[in-house]
Amino acid sequence: MISLLQRVSQASVTVAGREVGAIGPGLLVLLCAERGDTDAVADKLLAKLLKLRIFSDAAGKMNLSVQDVAGGLLIVSQFTLAADTSGGNRPSFTGAAAPDEGRRLYDYFVAKARAAHPVVATGEFAADMQVALINDGPVTIPLRVVATA
Repeated sequence: MISLLQRVSQASVTVAGREVGAIGPGLLVLLCAERGDTDAVADKLLAKLLKLRIFSDAAGKMNLSVQDVAGGLLIVSQFTLAADTSGGNRPSFTGAAAPDEGRRLYDYFVAKARAAHPVVATGEFAADMQVALINDGPVTIPLRVVATA
């Protein structure tokens, strides 16, 4: 499972002119399920991102997690994170989970996030979304967890 985390002052997602999700300070989580991903992989990724110390403490050091600062999570599905550009100029997305499995894992991840964290907003799976954000820092961190045998 691949994610791209952006520490934000605020972020929102709009679909067909309608805002479907928004947060204030927190993390924008772009999320992609890959072929072979499992619930256990999603659990591991969520645990890591909730504890990742990328928010500033009183001394200005990145020493606090999104949970420590009571920040929001805006979770947006983005299969293009699985892009393979090694074979030419058109990306291949064969590494992404099939749509039904991708939706299942996305929904699972969101449900687990809502159970573990008080402020969780989302985009709409497979929708044409417009994402607006103010990246705080800027801080952008790729985070990937792979299934183990």
